[in-house]
Amino acid sequence: MTATHADESAARALIVRTARSLFMRGLTHGSTGNLSVRLSDGSLLLTSTGSSLGTVEEAQLSRTDLSGRHLDGPRPTKEAFLHAAFYRARPGAHAVVHLHSTHAAAVSCLDDVNPADALPPLTAYYAMRVGTLPLLPYHAPGDNALEPLAEQTARTHHAVLLANHGPVIAGATLEQAADAIEELEETAKLHLLLRGHTPRPLTPEQAAALAPTSP
Repeated sequence: MTATHADESAARALIVRTARSLFMRGLTHGSTGNLSVRLSDGSLLLTSTGSSLGTVEEAQLSRTDLSGRHLDGPRPTKEAFLHAAFYRARPGAHAVVHLHSTHAAAVSCLDDVNPADALPPLTAYYAMRVGTLPLLPYHAPGDNALEPLAEQTARTHHAVLLANHGPVIAGATLEQAADAIEELEETAKLHLLLRGHTPRPLTPEQAAALAPTSP
């Protein structure tokens, strides 16, 4: 699969394969989480509202334009506006993943999180795949009042954490976005395991040397 996901049929298969992998490995649950790719014509292929990533089928995917307008297929996820905001902000992004993964969601509920960077760079792979992680203030799921802030933040960060909710990550490909969000979840788990201890994260210089390039 190329970065442009030009083949819609292949893109549909990739979304379903990735969705089921994320679900089966416990990175999301129930009907939570949503995935999308940007097709070569500029439209977005997304999981639909109410669908479970564990059972979603290719025919159940939705298509919207970059403004979030529904083009065809079932009704898209109510968080389609978040995907559209990331794509508008990041022309090099061709995939977006949003999950309610347990440890990242737990971090998003903590009162002492740094809103400019919700997780420390505990590992080199986190620094490479995620970098800094702004925490966006709480909005109810589907509240499109979050859209302008998400778009503004996505211009400078390919990953964000939604307060009391979960992470959103854009990537050049769906594989890259899924790898990055999994790395974020594992780092959130490490962060919680280390609470009460004195961690030794990467130095700012070490983290900067590994910072991801912009998709």
